Amino acid sequence: MKIKVTVFEDNRSLRQGLYQLISGSEGFECVGAFEDCLNLLRDLENTKPDIVLMDIQMPGINGIEAVRMLREKYPNLKILMQTIFEDNEKIFQSILAGASGYILKNTSPARILDFIKETYEGGAPMSPSVATKVLKMVVQQSPSARPNDFNLSEREKEILSCLVKGMSYKLIADACFISIDTVRGHIRNIYEKLHVHSKGEAIATAIKDRIV
Repeated sequence: MKIKVTVFEDNRSLRQGLYQLISGSEGFECVGAFEDCLNLLRDLENTKPDIVLMDIQMPGINGIEAVRMLREKYPNLKILMQTIFEDNEKIFQSILAGASGYILKNTSPARILDFIKETYEGGAPMSPSVATKVLKMVVQQSPSARPNDFNLSEREKEILSCLVKGMSYKLIADACFISIDTVRGHIRNIYEKLHVHSKGEAIATAIKDRIV
């Protein structure tokens, strides 16, 4: 079964390059490639992707606004942000909006495919430099702010910390010596306790409330 990807990218050459990369690779199919998000919901309904690859900087409706719109209508949709920027605020806003992962456009083609596959399998991939910035955001949270642990168990905090680091369900299972099904069960509980519906929202809450 192929992983179906819909691309939103305003740069024509990049858009065409992503289309050819995805559709020309075994196990992947680009079901749509669009230059803007003006018909976002209609385009999603027509293409029905497993993954959305979303450019953050687009005219009209930008990527962050688009993620918010998609997350409202499709709470379980996996959305991978792509950008040339390493802007802390944009990274945080993307995560807060509900993005599943965040990668840079200078990522190699092979790694882009790896990141798409990892997102499909339940991971929250980030380019190494982006992951470093996210972890710095956690460290830089005001020490005077009182942390809120939302009554998470130690195991749930451990798994949430793994999500913040961008680890896939399989990597979390291996690191914690538990099954992938057990990881999924813990993550369902985490979502319920944090009152969130996506990995992006869970990561944003973990950072904002200094849970991990």
